[in-house]
Amino acid sequence: MSKLSVIIQQFRKGSFVSYKQKQAHEGFTLIEILVVVITIGILAAIAGPSWLAFTNRQRVNKANDAVLAAIQEAQREAKKTKLSYSVSFTTDNNIAKIAVHPSRSTPVWRNLTSEIGVKAEQVVLGTNISARNTKQSSVSFGTQSNATTQQEISFDYMGALAKKTNGNNADTPLIVTLAVPQASNNTQASEVKRCVIVDTLLGGLRTDKDGKCQE
Repeated sequence: MSKLSVIIQQFRKGSFVSYKQKQAHEGFTLIEILVVVITIGILAAIAGPSWLAFTNRQRVNKANDAVLAAIQEAQREAKKTKLSYSVSFTTDNNIAKIAVHPSRSTPVWRNLTSEIGVKAEQVVLGTNISARNTKQSSVSFGTQSNATTQQEISFDYMGALAKKTNGNNADTPLIVTLAVPQASNNTQASEVKRCVIVDTLLGGLRTDKDGKCQE
């Protein structure tokens, strides 16, 4: 190979490397940036609703776990103290509240949602309970407990469902439901629900979801 050929090849190699280095330092073109932005926008539009649905389910799951723990606490305290113990539920100014207490005492309400780090308007509470251990025809949401409507589940000293205030056996199932609010009305329940169900007179508990939380 002649000296001229060698020089030409070296020149070509040097020019090619310089061109590649120049491209690397120039960064993205406007078209490339637009493609990236549009792609990110499309992915966000696809992922956004799925992420919202996921976080909503997580909130009602946490609230339902708190309700289950409270019912179990009342049942445990009844057996421990050999006294009737209750867990009561209410909605006050659109805030879900709960209380674990001896059945003959006045409930001391706790804010259910603040205890689990959820905003009040992100969860709605419902029950099918119209009086102590007394069920109504369906679950109603946003009901405030009072002298005539006591949303109360009570256990006797053995941890079984206590008798109603009229002396009759308790009703079953007793259902406590947590739901994601409707987008148009945060006091009404959507189809996304979680619930705790007292299924037997012996105080057997189970959890369920969605359509199975509305008797």
